[in-house]
Amino acid sequence: MIGEGAAQAAPANGAAPHGGASLGDDAVLNDRVEATVESLDVLLVEDDAGDAFLAEELLADTALNTRITWVSTLADAREHLEGFRGCVLLDLNLPDAHGLELLREILEGAPAAAVVVFTGLDDEHEGVAAVAAGAQDYLVKGQVDGSLLGRSLRYSLERRRADEGARQLREARIRARENMRLERGLLPQVLLQRSPLSHRAYYRPGRKRALVGGDFYDAVEKDGTTHVVIGDVSGHGPDEAALGVSLRIAWRALIMGGVDEARVLPNLEAILVSERAQEEMYATLCMASLDTGDDRVRLRVLGHPPPMIVQDGAVEETRVTPQPPLGVFPVEETATDEVVLPVGASVLFYTDGLVDAYDGGPPERLEVAGLRRMVTGVLGQGVSLARLPEHLVDEAERSNGGPLQDDVAMLLITHGELE
Repeated sequence: MIGEGAAQAAPANGAAPHGGASLGDDAVLNDRVEATVESLDVLLVEDDAGDAFLAEELLADTALNTRITWVSTLADAREHLEGFRGCVLLDLNLPDAHGLELLREILEGAPAAAVVVFTGLDDEHEGVAAVAAGAQDYLVKGQVDGSLLGRSLRYSLERRRADEGARQLREARIRARENMRLERGLLPQVLLQRSPLSHRAYYRPGRKRALVGGDFYDAVEKDGTTHVVIGDVSGHGPDEAALGVSLRIAWRALIMGGVDEARVLPNLEAILVSERAQEEMYATLCMASLDTGDDRVRLRVLGHPPPMIVQDGAVEETRVTPQPPLGVFPVEETATDEVVLPVGASVLFYTDGLVDAYDGGPPERLEVAGLRRMVTGVLGQGVSLARLPEHLVDEAERSNGGPLQDDVAMLLITHGELE
């Protein structure tokens, strides 16, 4: 007799268990020449050695190339569940567990496996309930031949794979919808109807698009002053994207609420600290303000790449006072730099996904100086300002040797009409 609770594993192409042997040995099934349809691992959870013998014999009579592991208790089955991706042939009445609670533990312990319930003649209703609870199929002992058992196991495994594929597709669609909602919060419609500035916004997801980034921008005209912000939350994922949305909306609320521009970023830093999911999360940020009728732009740059001034085909990097990112140190006040933006000139704001591209291949990065050369080169090809952002990203991807690792957000602001 096979010792109860002892796992026995062997190909199902030999003799039944007896005298301490496993459920199958290396003996040849018979002289039939039959093509192997599929190799299949079977975990047989059955406390009755006679029923285990029957199941092995039935499978040996099919074209399936099976490897059976037999256990007689749930306790022994637990040792085989983790990572198991084959079929579990399960008796719902074991010495240490029974019924749907037993089934649920098997399903939770081996989520990638297909489960076929083996019931007695008087327990067929349990099989129906088991399928409703998550099993792929049920079979009634005494009413099964080899062909039926083989088909049930094979089709159950295919159904489990189909269910898993459908689940992954649903999750992908949910993630895509969530990403779209997050992106709408990160990349809003700017409010520049009464501003002397025109704009072109642009966003390109990076190679890591499975995890949405935290790049954001906004622009608002309020009481004769146009305010622009662009920022990037460190890291990728829903927490970072949600924080980016919070910062963007909070920034707009502070501007629209009439908060003095010198106090906007200290207030925004307090919001970041209260909203971030982990203490190490921070955000780089650039904020610009321009009064209507003036050409002097007030810049506040916190750990972010500095914007570039574009005028008559010439490109200049703005010189700004270095300051730490938002959320690294408490912000009491921020240094303010001024740059001149004459009518007809433009300022290009961008996130660091652009300057982190390789400059013709690793290990050198493009950095701000390389981006300035790239902008000059793209404009030198006759590309209009309105089409500069997408051409710039295309050129950065060519330099990088493929898609950029990080997301890229750009905001091109022109003093006057953008052509």
